[in-house]
Amino acid sequence: MFDPKKLLDDLLGSQIPGTSGTVRDKADQAVQMAKDNPLAAGALAAVLLGTGAGRGVTGAAVKLGGLAAIGGLAYKAYQNYKAGNAPAAAPEGGEPELLPPPKDTAFHPSQAPQGEDDFTLTLVRAMISAAKADGHIDDDERQKIAGKLSVAGIGSDAEKFLMAELASPLNLDTLVAGAMTDAQKLELYTASRLTIDPDTRAERGYLDLLAGRLGLPDALVDHVEATVSAA
Repeated sequence: MFDPKKLLDDLLGSQIPGTSGTVRDKADQAVQMAKDNPLAAGALAAVLLGTGAGRGVTGAAVKLGGLAAIGGLAYKAYQNYKAGNAPAAAPEGGEPELLPPPKDTAFHPSQAPQGEDDFTLTLVRAMISAAKADGHIDDDERQKIAGKLSVAGIGSDAEKFLMAELASPLNLDTLVAGAMTDAQKLELYTASRLTIDPDTRAERGYLDLLAGRLGLPDALVDHVEATVSAA
């Protein structure tokens, strides 16, 4: 069995040892590293999915871990929403600091009623579903991904899981059911938004549909959008 938290870190663009950037920044270099040292190239999954995963929160995800980074973003958006603040824009002169969610809140990974690993897999599934929203991952694309995953060093079990998820039809009922608390619903949406920039009608439509199925107020969704964009 693979480590769900490591796979989530990889999908968010964890840094590769020996490089100064993420796999998404160093795609060509990462492919060569995968051939030379597969264990150093786990984050290739982010490149292979063809998404924007990790473009903004990569540094935080490396420091905190993907699960805490997503929880931290969702918690920050929720706090701003509850306080009645306007959606926050990116501060001048640098990126805002991203902190893990407090341990005594429902956003902290340790508070997951179904367990950290199970909820982490739900977040991974959410990211893959979002990546498929624009329909670009067809049979030919999946075959290309399968070939590249063989040198990505993510392990055979993780590879099988990713390919099965890529091939599975979208099932929002199952995905939404994987979020058992209001905090997890917000984290699931946040993970989905991190995966794609909604610059096509299909992607925007998917995020709107997901928000509706999760029962998220429009104002709260606006805060997630602002928080992710600022990050």
